[in-house]
Amino acid sequence: MTDDAEALRLAAAYRYDLPPERIAKAPAEPRDASRLLVLGAGGAIDHRTFADFPALLREGDVLVVNETRVIRARLHGTRAGGGRAEVLLLRPADRPRYDETARRWLALVRPGRRLPAGATVRFGADGACRIAAVAADGVREVELDLAVPLGELLERHGELPLPPYVGAGDERRAALYQTVFARVPGSVAAPTASLHFTQRVFDAIRARGVTVVPLVLDVGLGTFRPMEKDRIDEHVMHAERFEIPAETAAAIARARDSGGRVVAAGTTVVRALESAASPSGEVAAGEAETRLFIAPGYRWRVVDALLTNFHLPASTLLVLVCAFAGYDAVMAAYAQAVANDYRFYSFGDAMFCSRAGGATAPASA
Repeated sequence: MTDDAEALRLAAAYRYDLPPERIAKAPAEPRDASRLLVLGAGGAIDHRTFADFPALLREGDVLVVNETRVIRARLHGTRAGGGRAEVLLLRPADRPRYDETARRWLALVRPGRRLPAGATVRFGADGACRIAAVAADGVREVELDLAVPLGELLERHGELPLPPYVGAGDERRAALYQTVFARVPGSVAAPTASLHFTQRVFDAIRARGVTVVPLVLDVGLGTFRPMEKDRIDEHVMHAERFEIPAETAAAIARARDSGGRVVAAGTTVVRALESAASPSGEVAAGEAETRLFIAPGYRWRVVDALLTNFHLPASTLLVLVCAFAGYDAVMAAYAQAVANDYRFYSFGDAMFCSRAGGATAPASA
């Protein structure tokens, strides 16, 4: 299917069969004991563990990670007429990033049919939210009227929005749904490729002469909302905010000048860097918003290698990985992962690949 550009515009091209038992309900312990599929030149596949990841990097490479922290954004409350309700806060409606003083938010609600514009959800004596508007895609704009600070409300009435296949209400698994370097609150989903990192892995990475630098992208609907159209070019991405520090942009420039690779820890890092890059690959520091949907045919600007998890069938994330490493190679790797009992989705195993047509051979240990 490699040469059939039209076929690659169909969502059906990104479907694959995944037995339910391959979906991970909990992470590997320790985190770096997860498996790592290395997709190399010509589609060659090597089966490793994540503890081997540092050996795949080279002196002079720069590894970029997403320091976002998942917030307790799924609020449990009561509808004005009685009955339970959930309000999943996505991001402030009137300011660029997470802000505990924000009172107008974009949100998803349940049950949607019972929460039209004008409806109210109460959170005990700590406050309420009113549905101010309903968009065509079901996203609500809500107004918060709080008797306590937002952080306190989230702590009392909220929980981390774990994926539905993981299950809710498990505080231990919720703690494992944060990366070891999570620092800046604002996401409603974790940058899951980075859940595998441990301090000893970082120590080994730096010992190889690799620079590790951060950025922040608040993971929201733009990352996890599924494609619902038959054609991928009809899918509309929701906006996500990101911020790239000046030190990160400078480290990327130095790596590119010296022949090092830009290695992205996860698809959120890919979207932030590619959104901030000029056509010649210079990454601009600062804060911006992205609706970038990367699909086959995309002209890559900056990212050379990608660490990623195994994604949902027909998801924008799988489309991105196929655009990066080549459709045939990625779909063959997914088939191998299923056949070899890899664990899939947020708490699952990882894959490391290089950009198709770029440097593909991993460094030797």
